[in-house]
Order: sequence, then C-alpha cells, then structure tokens
Amino acid sequence: MHVPDERVVLDERGHGPSTAGTKLTGVPESSPVAARVRAAATAAAGAAGLALALALGAAGCAKFDAALGRQWATVSFKPNTSVATILKVRTACSRIPNVRAAALPHRQNAQTMAGGVTYRTDHASDANLAQLQQCLQRYPSVAGIDFGDSGDAGG
Repeated sequence: MHVPDERVVLDERGHGPSTAGTKLTGVPESSPVAARVRAAATAAAGAAGLALALALGAAGCAKFDAALGRQWATVSFKPNTSVATILKVRTACSRIPNVRAAALPHRQNAQTMAGGVTYRTDHASDANLAQLQQCLQRYPSVAGIDFGDSGDAGG
C-alpha cells in the first residue's frame, strides 16, 4: 500500500503550519471591514442556497412519495386478438371500484395495442383486484395478468 507523503512546514519557532511566503506581492492587505462584509455576503449566500436546497428537496420527496404508491395491472392478450376485443375487455373490466384503465394510445391498432391493457390499481383493495381477475377470466382472449408496483420498476 502506498501512503502519500504529507509534510507540514512549521514556522521558525516550530509551531503550526508556516504562513511565511504565502502572501502574493502586489496584493493589498484586506481591511477588517472588508473581511466582515465578505463573511456576511458568504453567509447570506449560503443561507439562500440552503433554503433553495430544502425547498427543492421537499418537492422531490413529495414526488418520490407519490411514485412509491403507484400500482398497476397489465393484461396481456393471446396472439391475433383483435383490437375490438381488447377494447371490449378494457371497457368491461374498467367498472370495478378503485381500478381504472390507463389512457389508450392515440391510434389503436394491432401494433400499438400489442403491449396489452394497463389498469391503475393505486387504491384498489385485495377484493378489487380479485374482481378484476374474475372479470378478465371471462374472456378467452386474455393470456394473463401481471401486477406491479413502483418498487418493481427499478426507479
């Protein structure tokens, strides 16, 4: 293991780090008033920055908490299921309390509907989810249902 060489230069009396030779030539000494003004300005800027960081942090936490409560059910369909059938199933099973169908793509065709139908189940109880499963089981074109939440999404 290599440890870097850290040397401290002591002043002439052997006490503390040396400050000899650190002043640049041509730079005037600062007055005590100027130093206090700089310190006050630095403190004010630091306080403003801290307030901004806390405000942004609180907003971020609210969004993060909201994201944690997201739950959904994604319904997959058997190959060659028509768009009309997918829409029929979506509508029929959207009447369950606390289960709402996610927005549809602008164009509904075989390609855009291939990913299935997603229902938001953020506030659904176990009984609501069981009702959704029972509804979906009535349709032979349904291949399966996958329940997920924001913990599954990886971020």
